[in-house]
Amino acid sequence: MPIYEYRCKQCEAEFEKYIPAAAAAVACPTCASEQVMRKLSVFGLKTVGALSSDTSSGMSGGGGCCGGGCACH
Repeated sequence: MPIYEYRCKQCEAEFEKYIPAAAAAVACPTCASEQVMRKLSVFGLKTVGALSSDTSSGMSGGGGCCGGGCACH
């Protein structure tokens, strides 16, 4: 489901909107202006199992100073 983030060029309000079609017109919910720009959105991805990116599982020490790799402490 595409939920996009927008910023109104007229009143600078930021909002999210579910857009079922790519060509759908979007208007600001605050001032009703159609002069909006879609923001670059960042998304998170969670995986399960062996592909997990959880750094707390199985990671120990690490390289570099103060990470235990250089034996300076």
